[in-house]
This record gives sequence, structure tokens and C-alpha cells, in this order.
Amino acid sequence: MVQFTKYFGVALVGYVVDFGTLLIFKELLGIHYLIAASAGFIFGLIVVYILSNKFVFGESKIASKKLQFTVFAVIGVVGLLLLNALMWVFTDIFGVVYIISKIIATAFVYVWNFLARRALYKD
Repeated sequence: MVQFTKYFGVALVGYVVDFGTLLIFKELLGIHYLIAASAGFIFGLIVVYILSNKFVFGESKIASKKLQFTVFAVIGVVGLLLLNALMWVFTDIFGVVYIISKIIATAFVYVWNFLARRALYKD
């Protein structure tokens, strides 16, 4: 439960970066919402990776930092695919505003990311 709470704080910081990037890319630069969401997700992923290693999970089961980030990123890519699929369904199929779709989809992706990433670290 402590890890889950710490991860929530880290994910919140990452989400601010993610959501801010989405808004800048979509609203200011006019980029399609799914591309903007993907860019935001990538920036948020980097922030969450750094903060998770420092404050949440501790020592990784994987010795190589490159391999550790690669696995962390693959989990993120699965989350990104899930995020984009859910956003597309909510926005294009159900007509929900993309910002609300992002919030809803993020709740699902958050749980996936936490559980999958937790498995990378020693207890």
C-alpha cells in the first residue's frame, strides 16, 4: 500500500507533464489528439521512470540500466496502446471530449502500469 501511494504521487507528477504536453500539442500546435496524447505519454514515461527508481520501487531485479529502461518502456508502450485505444473509443465512438477521455483512460492505464512495473523490482 505504501508503494501504491508513492507511485500515485510519482504518477501524478508524470501526469502533469503528460497532460500539459497533450494540451500544448493539441491546443497550441493543432496536432491530432492521439499524436499529442502519445507525445505527452512519452514525456510522462521518462519522468515516471526517473522518479519511480528514486522514490518508489528501489532496487531493480534487472542489473542493466538500459535493459531496465527498455522493459519499463515496453510496459509503458502497452499502456500507451491501451490509452490510445480507450481515448479513441471514448472520443470517436462515444463523442466524449478528448480531455475527459484522457482522464478516464488514464485511470485504467495507471493500474496496469503500477502492477506491471512493480514486478520489475525487488520487494
